[in-house]
Amino acid sequence: MRHGFARRRLNRTSSHRKAMFSAMSCSLLTHEQIKTTLPKAKELRPIVEKLITKAKNGSLHNRRLVTSILQSDLVVTKLFSDIAARCAQRNGGYLRIMHAGYRYGDSAPMAIIELVDRNVTPAAVVA
Repeated sequence: MRHGFARRRLNRTSSHRKAMFSAMSCSLLTHEQIKTTLPKAKELRPIVEKLITKAKNGSLHNRRLVTSILQSDLVVTKLFSDIAARCAQRNGGYLRIMHAGYRYGDSAPMAIIELVDRNVTPAAVVA
C-alpha cells in the first residue's frame, strides 16, 4: 500500500526533482508560458501557485522564502512587482494547463502551462 505518498516521483531523485521544479518555476515566471510533459505540468502547478500567493503578501519574510526556491533575483523581482500585482484580485487559480498533443519521439503527453493573466507579447510566447 502506498499511503502518504502525495506526489509523483517522475523517475528522479528528490534533489533532482527539487532542482528541476526550481528551474521550471523560474522559466515559467520568466516567459509566463512553457511547454512540458503533462505529469510535470500537473506537479509544477501547486509549486508556482504557492509562490504567487506568497508574492501577493509581499513581506520580507515571503520574499526570502521565494528567493530560496527560485534561482534568479530578477525573477523574484518580476514575481513580486509585476505578477503579484496582476493576480491581486484573484483568489487562486493563477495557472492554466492546456493539453498539447503527444511528443513525436516517445508519445509522451505534452501540455502548455501558462499564467492566466499573462502578457501576450511576441517575446513571451513559447512555440
